Amino acid sequence: MFPITTGVIPFGAVVGTVSAEAGFSFFQTVTMNLMVYAGAAQLAAVDLMTKHSAGVLVVITGLVINLRFLLYSAAMSPVLQGEKLGTKLFCAYSLTDQSYAVMSAHQDKLKSHKEMVQFYLGGAVCMYLAWHLSVIGGYAFGNFAPASWSLDYAVPLSFMALVIPTLKNKKYVLVALFSFGASILLYDLPYRLGLIVTALLSIVLAAAITKKRKEL
Repeated sequence: MFPITTGVIPFGAVVGTVSAEAGFSFFQTVTMNLMVYAGAAQLAAVDLMTKHSAGVLVVITGLVINLRFLLYSAAMSPVLQGEKLGTKLFCAYSLTDQSYAVMSAHQDKLKSHKEMVQFYLGGAVCMYLAWHLSVIGGYAFGNFAPASWSLDYAVPLSFMALVIPTLKNKKYVLVALFSFGASILLYDLPYRLGLIVTALLSIVLAAAITKKRKEL
């Protein structure tokens, strides 16, 4: 988790700083951070609230931005079958881009569902602590990572480090390249739907490739 959390800490500091500058109290910032636990949605929500947007619009915007977690949860569902309700609820709450990416990248190396769950929980807890502490730090001390450092590049780079080893054959590479191109072309879709549409199109392509191979 170290490469990913290193990139997440500056992002968390930005969320904390933006919340403080928007006039949120420490209690309000921490409460929203605990309830929402999604950086992009939190930034959008703070921006809309400072513009006095309707509460319904704030909620809908957050839900649209976080639609990708439907895909993550569907992929995690087989791993959590048979687990206790409390474990399922915590895994659902702690599901993030980073914790899912790490789990997905290492899933083939884990021998049983129990090991998968333990591995996921370890990564999720690391992510949870790094995020909340960085948001609190950003609120208390301001954005301690100057924009000139360009640390925002650390997040996509850390994901690339996880994705590249999973490209095992031409099918994986093809879907990855398609996702790359589609995400750029669809980036300007309203309500940040580009990511969701790209993911769905990539799933359709992957399913078509797999079906074609089975038929052959």
